Order: sequence, then C-alpha cells, then structure tokens
Amino acid sequence: MNNEMNSFNETQMNEHLVNHTNQSYQFNDMGQQMPKQEPTDKKAKKKAGVLRYLVIALLCGALAGGAFEGSQYAVNKLTAQKQTTAEQTSTDEVRVATNTSTSTTSSGVAEVASNVMPSIVAVNVTSTQTINYWGQNYSQEQSGSGSGIIIGENNKELFIVTNNHVIEGDDVKVSLTFNDETTADAEIKGADSSSDLAVLSVQKSDLSSSTKSSIKIASIGDSDNVKVGDMSIAIGNALGYGQSVTVGYISAKDREVTFEDGSMKLLQTDAAINPGNSGGALLNSSGEVIGINSSKYSDESVEGMGFAIPISKAVPIINELMNREQLDVSEQGYLGIKGQDITESVSEAYNMPQGIYVGEVSKGSPAEKAGLVAGNIITEINGRSVTTLEALQEVLTYTKAGTKVTLTVKELSEGNYEDKTIEVTLGSKSEAGTTTTTEDEQQQQQRQQQQQRQQQQFPMN
Repeated sequence: MNNEMNSFNETQMNEHLVNHTNQSYQFNDMGQQMPKQEPTDKKAKKKAGVLRYLVIALLCGALAGGAFEGSQYAVNKLTAQKQTTAEQTSTDEVRVATNTSTSTTSSGVAEVASNVMPSIVAVNVTSTQTINYWGQNYSQEQSGSGSGIIIGENNKELFIVTNNHVIEGDDVKVSLTFNDETTADAEIKGADSSSDLAVLSVQKSDLSSSTKSSIKIASIGDSDNVKVGDMSIAIGNALGYGQSVTVGYISAKDREVTFEDGSMKLLQTDAAINPGNSGGALLNSSGEVIGINSSKYSDESVEGMGFAIPISKAVPIINELMNREQLDVSEQGYLGIKGQDITESVSEAYNMPQGIYVGEVSKGSPAEKAGLVAGNIITEINGRSVTTLEALQEVLTYTKAGTKVTLTVKELSEGNYEDKTIEVTLGSKSEAGTTTTTEDEQQQQQRQQQQQRQQQQFPMN
C-alpha cells in the first residue's frame, strides 16, 4: 500500500511538475507572480478570441491616431515656421501687419483688398486756378481729392505715384491720408503731363512709428502679361469718401484714348473708376498693381468703361520722376525754339503728325547747332513722348545744362513725314538772355489760345 501511495504521489508530482513548467504567468499589482488562467471550455475560448481581436483593433487605432497627430503636429510646425519667415522678411523693409488666418472661407477679393489697402493713400489738394474770362485773368482757390500708391522709398523719403491732373495747378499744396487715418504734407517730386503721372514725396521723419508700421510698398505686376478677361480690382478714394473697392474684368488692352493734348494707350476695365479714384491702383487677382487708374479718360455717358495707365509703361517714367532734382533756373536746360502744339484736331485737319511744331529756331542756340530746323515736329525726347510745349518744358526744367538729349522729330520729305533723331547738348537758360523770356511768354500764350488752335495754319517747310 505504501508502495502504491508512493507510486501515486510520484506520478502525481511528475504531472504537476509538467503542468507547472508549461504554464504561463502574470504579475499582480503587488508584483507577485500568479499563474495565468487559461479557458477550460469552448465558450471561454471563444470569449478570449473576441477579446484578442478587440485588443488588436484598439492597438491599431492608437497607433494610427498617434501617427496622424504626429503628422499634423509636423505640418503645424512647418506652417508656423513659414509664417514667421514671411513676417521677418516683411519687417526687413516695412513692418506690415499680415493676415495669418488659415481660414479658406474668406473671399479672394477681400484678401487682396486687405493686403493692398496699406499701400494706398488719399491725396488731398488745394490750389489756385487761373480762369480767363473775356480776356481777363481771375484767380480762385479750389480743392480736390484723388488717390496715390506707395511705390518706393529711400533712407529719408517715401514716394507715392498719382496722376498729374490730380495735383496740377498754381500754388499747389498736397497732403496725404494713410490707411491709419493719419495725415502728412507731401511735396511734388516730379510731374509729367504727357503721361499724366506725378510722384509725391513724404519725409519719413514726419511719420509716426505706428504709421510706418501700418503701411507698405505696393507689389508691382506686369501689365504686358495681362489678358483680356482677367479679373481686375480697383482701389481708391472714390468721390473723396475714403478707400473703396470695385471689381471687374480687363475689357481691352492698348485701347487708344484721345484727349485734349494728345492720346495714350490704356488698359480698359469695367470696374467702376469714379472721380477720386484717379491715381489709385488697378490690381490683378494676386494683388499686384497692373495699372494706375485715371477718371480723366472716363466717359460719363457710357457705363462700364474705366481706364488705367499700364504699369509697365509707367515704371520708366516713375523712376525718372523719383530721381529728379530741383534745379535753379540757371542750371536748367535750354533748347532755343519757338513752336506751337499740333493737337489731334489740327493733325486730322492738316494731315500732320501730333507733336510740337518748330516755328522758329533761335540763332546760336543748341537747337540750331544740332541741326533742328523750322518745320520739324518734335514727338519724343529721350524716348519719352512729348506732344506739347508744356510737356517739353517740364523735361527741360529737370535736366541740367550740358546734358546731351536725343530728340525724335518728324521731318517733311517729298510730301511725307519721316522719323529723324537729333542729338542736342542743352545750353543754360542763364545764357539764353531775352530768348528764354520770349519762349516762356510763347508757352503762356499757347495755353490761353488753346481753343483757337484749330483755326491756325502751319507752313509745311
């Protein structure tokens, strides 16, 4: 019996050892090792299988969620880095408050307007206007408003481009209103009546730090690449009420528009351009300036026809105007001619090119030395169109004596006008004596007799 018990205990012990060796373990909360309970029936096994799939699903979900959050965190970090870089780049030039919102529901036009408004100013002008009434000259003060675009800067000055007709007149005083409603006095840096462009300058020392931080230089586009049908956005000080936005499309390119003193090729848009918009910006859908609005060429009897000076044609003139120097009379260039303007109506009536008809060349003058003769019609100086004596005089006023300039003239040859270029070294007005006074009087007379020019006849040789 003892042998049987010993045999039983030994067998039982061996089975227990085998089971103990093959059994898996787990740890309880106290760190004690406990045998893992295995299911002993089919129902328990099925239950364990379901639990296993649930655990796997939960693990996959957690891993996917972590990957998503990790990728989103990386995107957010990159976006933040890009925004910071853009703000730092803009602060290097002019500190501008930019819109960092990631919302995609805002209007494209609204975003463009918001970004460009800091580059647009209201131009307020007071001047003295001389009126000729029944042979008598009368003076009266008048005020007006327009728009301007911040176009450039140097260490001391901020430059704004506008239309010449906005600031023309006698005893002109100009003030600007910026987008933060602050104002500053401006000086006329240079003006060109033939292109209807003018550049104003403001001393940076006259601007507060808050104003400097709220304005920026406009982004310039390429009007040559504009296509008919492209969106156009006009921003300006319409009717003097403050900045407003109108939207339309480019209706035509190189639209030749004639006016009192000549003609220009302009961009045509159906975006409303009203009085006060002159000098403001015509933008593309990216917020780049493609034109300088001008209500001067708008026809009030026709709706949906606004015009703007193409920016690509304006930039060379603007660059010249920004760098103009105020010269003493003794330093100003002198040509030495007497002439009359050939307007569009005179051109059509007598089959002559538009320009400045040279009626007389002063003896010993730079013009005579260069070969300019009576009967020539001046159309350009240094590649810039000049169709009036006033426009020619503007260029000479800012050109130093001794400077060599290139004139493009029309010369009559065998019944046809042919182009000819003449290089002239300008003399000094101080050396011209009474001839200069006669030339100035001639210009004044031309302005007073503007309505009678159609009746005048010009010799052909």
